Amino acid sequence: TDSLFFQLISLFFILTKSVILHVKTINSGKNSGRNGIGKRFSTAAALEDLIVPPVQIAYTQNLIDGKFVDAASGKTFPTYDPRTGDVIANVAEGDAEDIDRAVAAARKAFDEGPWPKMTPYERSRIMLRFADLVEKHSEELAALETWNNGKPHEQAAKSELPMFIRLFHYYAGWADKIHGLTVPADGPHHVQTLHEPIGVAGQIIPWNFPLLMFAWKVGPALACGNTIVLKTAEQTPLTALYVAKLFHEAGLPPGVLNVVSGYGPTAGAALASHMDVDKVAFTGSTDTGKIVLELAAKSNLKPVTLELGGKSPFIICEDADVDKAVELAHFALFFNQGQCCCAGSRTFVHEHVYDEFLEKAKARALRRVVGDPFRKGVEQGPQIDTEQFEKVLRYIRAGIESNATLECGGDRLGTKGYFVQPTVFSNVKDDMLIAKDEIFGPVQSILKFKDIDEVIRRANNTRYGLAAGVFTKSVETANTLTRALRAGTVWVNCFDVFDAAIPFGGYKMSGIGREKGIYSLHNYLQVKAVVTPLKNPAWL
Repeated sequence: TDSLFFQLISLFFILTKSVILHVKTINSGKNSGRNGIGKRFSTAAALEDLIVPPVQIAYTQNLIDGKFVDAASGKTFPTYDPRTGDVIANVAEGDAEDIDRAVAAARKAFDEGPWPKMTPYERSRIMLRFADLVEKHSEELAALETWNNGKPHEQAAKSELPMFIRLFHYYAGWADKIHGLTVPADGPHHVQTLHEPIGVAGQIIPWNFPLLMFAWKVGPALACGNTIVLKTAEQTPLTALYVAKLFHEAGLPPGVLNVVSGYGPTAGAALASHMDVDKVAFTGSTDTGKIVLELAAKSNLKPVTLELGGKSPFIICEDADVDKAVELAHFALFFNQGQCCCAGSRTFVHEHVYDEFLEKAKARALRRVVGDPFRKGVEQGPQIDTEQFEKVLRYIRAGIESNATLECGGDRLGTKGYFVQPTVFSNVKDDMLIAKDEIFGPVQSILKFKDIDEVIRRANNTRYGLAAGVFTKSVETANTLTRALRAGTVWVNCFDVFDAAIPFGGYKMSGIGREKGIYSLHNYLQVKAVVTPLKNPAWL
């Protein structure tokens, strides 16, 4: 199947079954009463006994006009191993001057180069050759993704790399199927619409899924015939540079895809405000998305697509199979260390099954295997960096201070790196910070509800609207909830299904526009109407 859901679920159960082979338990302290601090957690070997990543760092410069080059300033910045906080490599630190150079290369490639003038079929062939090269180098890329990001290697290798390849196959298939329409008019005129590439696209990707977000952005832009300047997240620049090199090996002309690594306030701001960039796409936090939108508006009013934050409800109804609901709710929240914009971070449970669900959810969190993400059987690696690590711990403290009940977790795990204990809160109220803000970490908040009308009102009472989950045996209940929930995606009896053809994006402050599927092509096309008089037409 092409569905990432089935890959993720199969991986999830592989990890669960292999826990017994890799587990030792540690006691994180004495039980402190109602907060439950000091429960036993599963850890895969000692966190200090880390595997050496089986990959070499090959590319650390910016890629501009088909060549790897140092930053104009000569500066570099460190990128870190989140398992330890140690430096992996020093990467060229792009700023406004590097963005200017990259935009100039992209503009020349669009206005004068072969890419937009190439037949769509030939563009698709280059994209397919690229996908084949990624598959050939998938072991190195999976290792590099885990090393720079901290996600489990099995997740990167068995789910994310196959999905990356599938996405480029999908968009390669669209390249020669983009066309306009013939439109009937009220008079003697021939009217047609042309769907034209928008020009130079500026793209800013996040750190939580570096490769997949590269594919979500680059795939549709290239299929439509655009050129690109892509800024990586400063935390995770390495895999984007690697795959960009592979794209040029596949035959991509110079200047079509330029990759600049750097910080948001310098390189990112320069890209969003550049007068010669025709469109900007950004994935990241809502607060930063506001800045990107403002910069785009104040410069040349370039169109913007935004995929932003979320606080997604996961609703477990009265008729739910509790064991299955616990497993899926656990997956919906803890997947990717909780660093997922659509994580089911508000677990609403019907009062009739609440107590049973809570005990089993706590037990499942205590069984979660945390450790070196390169080890087989590990379900959870470290958070991305010290900033995110400290942010998660601050929210945990806020939950305790607001009188939510800490059932398990609540602290760091180990003495180095950015590992956080899987944490579960019960008795969570809607006005608590842990129920309102996007934590972006392994913190599950469990809330109780009485009936469908109540949970609809509470689930929608948020500034976000990215996704939602519904777990029920009733088709009627599922239909009621899917139409009532104000979210861009509603998963029923499943979660995190990311097929290449399924559109993804949010309502409200979760973003503007859609990624993936046919809808993503609209982000990178202009529609032009062409009207020609008809003299003595045989028909209209």
